[in-house]
Amino acid sequence: MGQGDEREVSDRPDRVRADVESWPTGRLLSVAARVVESRFDEVLNGLGLTHAGLIVLHHLADGPRAQRELATLCKVTDQTMSRTIERLDRSGHVTRTSDTRDRRRTLVGITPTGHDVLTAARRAEQESESLLGAVDDYHHFRRQLITLIAAATTHR
Repeated sequence: MGQGDEREVSDRPDRVRADVESWPTGRLLSVAARVVESRFDEVLNGLGLTHAGLIVLHHLADGPRAQRELATLCKVTDQTMSRTIERLDRSGHVTRTSDTRDRRRTLVGITPTGHDVLTAARRAEQESESLLGAVDDYHHFRRQLITLIAAATTHR
């Protein structure tokens, strides 16, 4: 299945299943990631979010953080984080304030609107039949993916 082909055959799930059953597991994982990411992009766009914005909101769910700390947690440059936070601020998902202990630091906090879109994105990911709602056991699947990623990144 080439890029974009998933839309062409999406109304024929039996044909898709028959086609991909013989594929190596690595290829299945690659295609699944691309297809799910594309569908999740549509969900996030509808919420006014990007993948970068979603991970920032995730890291802010437990409380405000310094902008530089967010960049480190999200594994992006300070400049990239600044642009992401600017977009989230314009959309009302975060607030920025100066740290009272160090005015050079900017603290970023999630707003009620930000919490709402984070909840909606998480719900869509888990429940949508075109996303991960299609798997039998979301939590088990998630644990397996984490195990796979951890093993693949530490055994080099």
